[in-house]
Amino acid sequence: MQKSQGTALEGGAQTNGTVGSENAKAGDTWWFALPVPANKSAEPIEITGASLVEVPRGIKVLKYGAYSLEDTEGLALLVKEGSKLTPRFEALKDYSTGSVKVAPHASSDIYYLAKLKIVSLPGGSARYCKFDYRQGGREFTQTLDCEVELTGK
Repeated sequence: MQKSQGTALEGGAQTNGTVGSENAKAGDTWWFALPVPANKSAEPIEITGASLVEVPRGIKVLKYGAYSLEDTEGLALLVKEGSKLTPRFEALKDYSTGSVKVAPHASSDIYYLAKLKIVSLPGGSARYCKFDYRQGGREFTQTLDCEVELTGK
């Protein structure tokens, strides 16, 4: 089924800049938060998936997950796996196995993350976050700006 271009989502502050680290090394695993879905429309939506659109060579997406802001004690914008301050995602409920409902004119309490493995020093930024969702019985896709740059020595 063909998905229509959606306009219900907005991504807030995360769509206005680049997050990154200059301390990335081959073998590292990082979690990058996609923009927190905010429904600017008057109808509820159900997000059915989220992904990065452009991933440079050197970065492999291991998985996507969806976690509660409460469970992760706030937005884990960019965190390195194994760091003391990184949430233990494997012990938390992953909401990406079902759809995530977002009420009209509200932000979601659930946000999506990409688990990224540095295979070799990346050739650029990973960017653009695509969301698939249902609204009013129709399927939509919408891409928001987002960018993560992982560089190192």
